[in-house]
Amino acid sequence: MKLTRAVVSGLTLLALLPVTAVTVTDYTVVADDGVSAADAVAAIRAAGGTIVSGNDAVGVYRVTSGDTRFAARAAASAELIGAAERRAIARVAVDPISGPGAGIARGPQTGDPLDSRLWGLKMVRADQARTVHKALAGVTVGVLDTGVDAGHPDLAPHFNREMSRNFAPDMTDVDGPCEVKSCLDPIGTDDGGHGTHVAGTIGAAVDGFGISGVAPGVTLVELKGGQDSGYFFLDPVVNALTYAGDAGIDVVNMSFYVDPWRLLCPANPDDKAKDQAEQRAIITGLNRALEYAHRKGVTLISSLGNAHEDLGKPRTDFSSPNYGAEAYEREIDNKSCVTLPQEGPHVLNASALGPSGRKADYSNYGVEQITVAAPGGYHDDWYGTDKYRVANNQILSSYPKRLLEQQGLIDENGLITDEGKDSVVRHCSPPGACAYYLFAQGTSMAAPHVAGVAALIVSRFGAADPKRNGRTMNPDAVERRLVDTAAERPCPPGRVQSYQKEGQPAEYDARCEGGTGFNGFYGHGVVDAYAAVAEY
Repeated sequence: MKLTRAVVSGLTLLALLPVTAVTVTDYTVVADDGVSAADAVAAIRAAGGTIVSGNDAVGVYRVTSGDTRFAARAAASAELIGAAERRAIARVAVDPISGPGAGIARGPQTGDPLDSRLWGLKMVRADQARTVHKALAGVTVGVLDTGVDAGHPDLAPHFNREMSRNFAPDMTDVDGPCEVKSCLDPIGTDDGGHGTHVAGTIGAAVDGFGISGVAPGVTLVELKGGQDSGYFFLDPVVNALTYAGDAGIDVVNMSFYVDPWRLLCPANPDDKAKDQAEQRAIITGLNRALEYAHRKGVTLISSLGNAHEDLGKPRTDFSSPNYGAEAYEREIDNKSCVTLPQEGPHVLNASALGPSGRKADYSNYGVEQITVAAPGGYHDDWYGTDKYRVANNQILSSYPKRLLEQQGLIDENGLITDEGKDSVVRHCSPPGACAYYLFAQGTSMAAPHVAGVAALIVSRFGAADPKRNGRTMNPDAVERRLVDTAAERPCPPGRVQSYQKEGQPAEYDARCEGGTGFNGFYGHGVVDAYAAVAEY
């Protein structure tokens, strides 16, 4: 009886005390090299974490914990590298600068009606490549991005819904309210728009409607690893890459760059110990996933970034972290700090060019990370001519109708508004079905040109393999063909490219290092689809 009364008294007392809320934090935890899954799980639990999901193939785990000491305990564990809070490791960058573009121009019959606006197709000679080889549907390209609008008429014919996956549930703090109860957007939707634009450049169908892509016969697979808001988190990206390897996807396009740390530094003295551990975990986890995908036969393509920076000579970082905490000044040691996925293993990187062939002012460059150059758009190209600052200097590609309406670029009747007349193109078939396209620029637009050419190479020279979705080719062999057939281009006269006439400050001035065969602006050259698929 005394025990019973004591228990009742204690419950009454607790009910009268103020309740302190416990904040549960979401982490991505990376196991140390050589640690078994069982030992990693035990160490996570010992540190006070609860495992939500795990990727044993690369030793990366999604973990929750209400213990504020969890991250420190994880970093101190001999079995774990560290715990990264569920903050973005990457963010896409699209610059939809405008110019005239609401009309419809019917292009040559060798392509689709709007192909006359796709100067990028001509620069990489994708139009000529079609006379030599038509891309096969047995080649798959994964669009690791914000999603893909599978209802777009130019993407629907070659979209593989069964292979597609969403690895990035909506997060209300960055994405707004969830569109569906599960917060996991249905396959074939894109609430960010970026992935749909990328997909169109890679593989929009040749069907007498709209635009065509670099490799219009390949199969497109949605690998949603990015949030609707444009952020990418470690856990979804790692899971997307390992899935791509397991599913037999041939090429993966990664048009994003690292965030919240503009560069990842394992031991930067300007960073706190917990932040150093977090960055080490991100570096290790993502590099393992890239190695895994490459080992499984995936060719990895990435954009070089839009910070107008020589990545071999990084500037002081004033922007990190740019999510979840206040940014502060960080000096960057190029020998130890990396940008990912660009500096990850086996990743092929693209700089961005305007229609004149100049490096776009925003494009990163440098001999350390560049592989090839490709059309990315440059609105301010052709200074001193009547083509200066027009929309068509950018890249036109597919875009979700619903987003354009939300952004006020088209009205409820599907007509282009005054706000959209300088950046949106509407194309309708004779029965009246319409689709929409957006002008945008960025290295995000350059990478899919390269991914399309890589897919053509697999289609042309890959071996039939029923275990992989029809074709397979060693990624190293794809890389060799890609760089060997790129159109070499020398540095500009005087080597320094200035953009001050276009209104940019001297900070944008870029120095091109290297020779004609390989340099910091063009890498091994401008990617060339026709040369890539032609006979030796």
